Amino acid sequence: MQVKKAVFPVAGLGTRFLPATKASPKEMLPLIDKPLVQYVVEEAVAAGIEQILFVTGRGKRAIEDHFDISFELEALLQEKGKNDTLREVRDIAEMVNIFYVRQKQAMGLGHAILCAREFVGNEPFAVLLGDDIIDAEKPCLGQLLDVYRKYRGPVLALEKVPMENISSYGCVRANGITDRIFEVTDLVEKPKREEAPSDMAIIGRYVLTPEIFPILERQEPGKGGEIQLTDALLKLSKDEAIYGCLFEGIRHDCGDKLGFLKATVDMALKREEFNTEFEEYLRERLCRRQD
Repeated sequence: MQVKKAVFPVAGLGTRFLPATKASPKEMLPLIDKPLVQYVVEEAVAAGIEQILFVTGRGKRAIEDHFDISFELEALLQEKGKNDTLREVRDIAEMVNIFYVRQKQAMGLGHAILCAREFVGNEPFAVLLGDDIIDAEKPCLGQLLDVYRKYRGPVLALEKVPMENISSYGCVRANGITDRIFEVTDLVEKPKREEAPSDMAIIGRYVLTPEIFPILERQEPGKGGEIQLTDALLKLSKDEAIYGCLFEGIRHDCGDKLGFLKATVDMALKREEFNTEFEEYLRERLCRRQD
């Protein structure tokens, strides 16, 4: 069965970006001229996803508005003859079918995914986290879907991270199938450095099967008092094979202020309309600091 549905958990409060996120969703923070969440939606669409479910919470109305039609704005752009901008705005509302459900309590990623049970039904599905912006020649999700089509089991995106940072991630122990594909044998949520099974961290891209839902439904709260997806995946791994994929590409952790700044610089340097001038500016500022 092909993967045509994706779940976007976006109910988090974004406390690491306060006060900017006091009244605006973290997912709507602009990276150059698009909100973070649009980059991730575009990745999903490029990988063949046809339906998206946003698992939202209070204060997330801006996400719905962004992916909706804006009649007043479109009329204004048409009146002013800004046809290129008009086309770009219309494309946002037309790129994919989008649905919404509320996560009434912030009970963790596992609980957010459980909220998507009715939407998913009895189909495999993708999960994408808006914090991770992945710049890749082939969409990161597309790489995971290639693994799913070959092995027909859940697939996790993996990235090797410095061991001093491993406690910020869920991580895995795994047996290599190829240099980039693994069979996962153990999963640990945010382990201490000395207890981590490896340096391979789980990144915010997943391909899951509906067998995860009964496990999530019975899952006891774990780290942070939340329903942890990692804990549920560990239980699922006892009954069926779970795979990991070391994706090819550059990940920007935009849930972190420094990561967001790095993403802004890297994405700006890729934009032809101002990359030369921007690079010159950065070199000039660096020279001034060194002086």
